[in-house]
Amino acid sequence: MNFEEQLTLASLRAGTAEVARMSAAVGEAVASFADASTGASRKVRDLARSLVPRWHFAMLNDVERNEALATAVERQVKPGDHVLDIGAGTGLLAMLAAKAGAAKVTSCEANPMMAEIATQVVAAHGLSDVITVIPRRSDELTIGRELERPVDVIVSEIVDCGLIGEGILPTMLHARTHLLAPGGRLMPPSARIHGALLQSSVIAGLNRVDHALGFDIGLINSLSTAGHFPVRLHTWPHTMLSDPTELVSFDFVDGPLADGSRKVSFSATADGTAHGIVAWFEMDLGAGVTLRNSPNNVSSHWMQALISFDEPLEVAAGDSVTVEVHWQDGLLSAV
Repeated sequence: MNFEEQLTLASLRAGTAEVARMSAAVGEAVASFADASTGASRKVRDLARSLVPRWHFAMLNDVERNEALATAVERQVKPGDHVLDIGAGTGLLAMLAAKAGAAKVTSCEANPMMAEIATQVVAAHGLSDVITVIPRRSDELTIGRELERPVDVIVSEIVDCGLIGEGILPTMLHARTHLLAPGGRLMPPSARIHGALLQSSVIAGLNRVDHALGFDIGLINSLSTAGHFPVRLHTWPHTMLSDPTELVSFDFVDGPLADGSRKVSFSATADGTAHGIVAWFEMDLGAGVTLRNSPNNVSSHWMQALISFDEPLEVAAGDSVTVEVHWQDGLLSAV
């Protein structure tokens, strides 16, 4: 476990006083990092950088994503609402909710460095009287402690290339059950994962190797990624061997949101070797707004998800190919 993981885990397990102490220390690191006049040490700068995943930059520069979120929040947050923002990041969703007229926004963030950054960004925009950033996971929030009462709206966008990799299923289940007022609104209310059979020995080689220079090195495959992993599909040689098919859909408002599996049938459109399923999500943000990371949406910062087969599958055009797709512990897999 690296230092970032240790610090995040510690923050989740610590009591209120410990979280406050850690947040203060992180705040000092952020302040030193941002103010060159302090002569912040290389160690402090490296610590600050190590605590911020690189994907935040690409995500925040994704114009389509940002505009979709802004439109969805504007249409669904009403003046006077109490809003819970799950996964504060830099505070963007929270500030959008405040701009839409929310009377109070509680924004939670498990990463202590990002929580401190969000706190300072919110303060710089003069919104600290409306937005409170809490360095905790949403399933650690309690009505009567961090939240005065159940909230009117929950907004969140904790998704990866395969939708479920950042824990949106258990997060939404807990939040709607314990933190949302009766008749309250969830954003997003639903999402679907689509996929197609994929032939690409190059992409398959991103997660598997058997021989190199005549040596059998297949033992390393015991450490390959067990579930889905990101691929920028259009950058690699590949052939789609079926039309897109819905793999699974999730109703965040009323659905079970439990781990599960489903048999999916694909109709092969060409002869070839299927190395896996390339998958992408279509997320309904509500109010007529949709976000997707389909292969033809090359401007999205989200890549597509590759669900590898344990062994390649030979298919012929016209074949009906049935695959059992699993979603468990934030991972997509197929057998």
